[in-house]
Amino acid sequence: MTAVEKEDLDYQYSPSRWSHRFEPEAAVQDHVCVTQSETDKARSQLQCELDVPYGDREGDRLDIYKPQDCRSDAPIFVYIHGGYWQFLSKDQSAFMATTLTAVGVMVVAVDYDIAPKGTLDVMVDQVRRAVSFLSEKFPSSRGLYICGHSAGGQLCAMVLSSNWSKVSDGRVPEIKGAFLVSGVYDVTPLVKTYVNEPLKMTEEDARRNSPCLFTDAVLKNHPSCKILVVFAEHDPPTFHRQSKEYTEQLKGLGMEVSCVEIPDTDHFNVVHNLAEEQYQLTKMVIAEMTS
Repeated sequence: MTAVEKEDLDYQYSPSRWSHRFEPEAAVQDHVCVTQSETDKARSQLQCELDVPYGDREGDRLDIYKPQDCRSDAPIFVYIHGGYWQFLSKDQSAFMATTLTAVGVMVVAVDYDIAPKGTLDVMVDQVRRAVSFLSEKFPSSRGLYICGHSAGGQLCAMVLSSNWSKVSDGRVPEIKGAFLVSGVYDVTPLVKTYVNEPLKMTEEDARRNSPCLFTDAVLKNHPSCKILVVFAEHDPPTFHRQSKEYTEQLKGLGMEVSCVEIPDTDHFNVVHNLAEEQYQLTKMVIAEMTS
């Protein structure tokens, strides 16, 4: 790969450089500011359980935000943060909690060991175990829904493709719905980009963690799961393409899946606007979870 080709590939997988609202660094800073401030607000106003362990690793922690007068059958929204597997945490991941708990939804923000501490294999395993833990902790819930943004979209998609025999007691958690927001479903192009510097993925690692290669397992494990694939108008074209291709793969298997482009959004506010009650994606999530 020439230097020019490498530079172009880096550009194609640099969402901040495609924002229509800010310069690259400012786009990231705005995202952190919004997600942090809204999470802080949720922690100060809502009933919450912080740093709940879902396993034995140091990073195996999650936060639970409950509606007022929380019902035992409350649907659960499980959020897996992005940050290209090397940035952010659950501490900026409850920005939608105030809005969703207001309509009776329990919100869970999951942590995992980002790079360089965690490898992609470790992160996928952690998120799988977190979902399994929640399924067992809240057996009366009328629906477990997972949502991931960017790198979190890849992790959520890998959860749907899990070999559950390797997790807990092998029971397959019932995942009623999945919201995959501006995700990466083929990780292999990233091996040759700047993103891989802390991850240190090999080609084999990338293939093993590319959800597009394991869609058959989604049908096998979660045939009734409704999947919404979302991307921003101002996401890079590679993200548009990957979202559409992953959607078509699932449709080809007979899964109930839809793909939506959210207008006038970039890679960051396409998800952090979930803090807003009247936002298009917020309405779609609430309609799906409370119908």
